Amino acid sequence: MISLKNVSKWYDDFRVLTHCSTEVKKGEVVVVCGPSGSGKSTLIKTVNGLEPIQEGGIFIEGIQVNDPKTNLATLRARVGMVFQHFELFPHLSIIDNLTLAQIKVLKRDKTESKDKAIALLKRVGLASHAKKFPGQLSGGQQQRVAIARALCMDPIAMLFDEPTSALDPEMINEVLDVMVELAYEGMTMMVVTHEMGFARKVAHRVLFMDEGKIIEDRFKDDFFNNPESDRAKDFLAKIIH
Repeated sequence: MISLKNVSKWYDDFRVLTHCSTEVKKGEVVVVCGPSGSGKSTLIKTVNGLEPIQEGGIFIEGIQVNDPKTNLATLRARVGMVFQHFELFPHLSIIDNLTLAQIKVLKRDKTESKDKAIALLKRVGLASHAKKFPGQLSGGQQQRVAIARALCMDPIAMLFDEPTSALDPEMINEVLDVMVELAYEGMTMMVVTHEMGFARKVAHRVLFMDEGKIIEDRFKDDFFNNPESDRAKDFLAKIIH
């Protein structure tokens, strides 16, 4: 479903990604981990064209993301993205946050959009907050709203960029529980995270990155039980303790 082939990216003279290649099959959950500054967030943002690349190719169901002819707005409607800092519209109510893109991008009518939004707010346990504004919710609640908003677009895959890193420890599980449920339902997911418990529970594969390169791309159990690189061994020793 998602294919990255020799993806490289620079910021001026600084090379942030170097020859990154991997594939994500339908229904697969791939966790991307590594130390800060390793290129994880940049990599996941290239998947739906939020970050342009200078070399290589990125494909979603055969459509080349970095082809100038590709309609990125249409493509992004099919690939949900959940950010570290929620990115909800603060001046809109929760229900309006969930219906806006359905109406503007998918051309759904208001009634259908609202029904879809309410159903997904129920799914993440927030139906009673539909008329509130983002500032009236906790961080964990806002992130669950952000997940529901992405799901409103009926995505074929979901991208998560450190979705729990801005949350208080007590709020992390309420977001992870929603993500675990999505994974068990067969949603194709790429997740940048330091939550190794989540990775152990639902990931099929783990990508370990360092200095802009994919150092390891392995099945979950192989990565956790027998990492190949010294860098991954050092990372796991620190983060699991």
